[in-house]
Amino acid sequence: MKRVKTGLEVIQSRHFDIVKGERLGLVVHSASVNSNLEHTVDLFLKKRQKVVSLFGPQHGIYGETQANMIEWKGFRESHSGLKVFSLYGETREPTEIMMEDLDLIVVDLQDVGARYYTFIWTLYLTLKVCSRLKKKVVILDRPNPMNGIEIEGPVLLDEFRSFVGLHPLPPRHGMTLGELALFFSEEAGFKPAPTIEKMEGWDREMWFDETGLPWVMPSPNIPTLESAIVYPGMCLLEGTNLSEGRGTTRPFEIFGAPWIDPWILERELKKKNLPGISFRRIHFIPTFNKYEGVLCGGAQLHLNDRKDFRPFLTSMAILQTVKYLYPKQFEWR
Repeated sequence: MKRVKTGLEVIQSRHFDIVKGERLGLVVHSASVNSNLEHTVDLFLKKRQKVVSLFGPQHGIYGETQANMIEWKGFRESHSGLKVFSLYGETREPTEIMMEDLDLIVVDLQDVGARYYTFIWTLYLTLKVCSRLKKKVVILDRPNPMNGIEIEGPVLLDEFRSFVGLHPLPPRHGMTLGELALFFSEEAGFKPAPTIEKMEGWDREMWFDETGLPWVMPSPNIPTLESAIVYPGMCLLEGTNLSEGRGTTRPFEIFGAPWIDPWILERELKKKNLPGISFRRIHFIPTFNKYEGVLCGGAQLHLNDRKDFRPFLTSMAILQTVKYLYPKQFEWR
């Protein structure tokens, strides 16, 4: 199998030449690793780079905060002694005080390819602040797990901007973090433009399991590539009173509610003949989040052909079906 080199591995092979002598802030999380599972922070410190502080997105630098919407506070990292600033707490963007001792920000985050996955908006706000403060930004690029070709769903309208969408993008955007950084900078006029440390060996047609890279879950409820593939559609269930499978071992692949009859749901979903997917009726009891400790009926998504599968279309069909079957019980949050 052809193995891809991430931007981290490329800059590592050049002994971190483009950041030498700079006072650095690193925006990282649990999946910021190379192919040997060595973490970005450890690699920078090992080569005696001037790392001043760390910044963490939603779910923290360790991926420790479990559910969505849980904020966290900054701290001092025990192993390195570095200050860790939260970009998912009192602020969603770096402040001037956080940035005052820095020359350059390095962003190394594994995205999943969906508009509502907040790491790309941490990137967006970091670019905005660095543009205002005239600080340099380097992006260590990584693969889009669902390939760089397919896009799906409607482009975000301006009146619906929020931290799950700060700039017009479709739900499945088909770009890498580096490409998004250039896109945001050009569209919003962020200057200077970020430096992108490009990958080597990545083709747009590649799915993550074709890169030769190890999958490290970028957040607690994206444990597998399959969960990432269904996420651009199934994440929408967060906005309803349906469980999206948090609190189970297959988040976003499992969904349901206590008032759903899984036999009826399975029968109606099969009538849709949705591409690349099969549905299997299930019962499950979430251990946390919606319906904690309560028996739910629902279904599990089984991918048959990921190239044909359309996550956004599938989620629309699920919501339509549940709303039709259970008009009195189904609710938007």
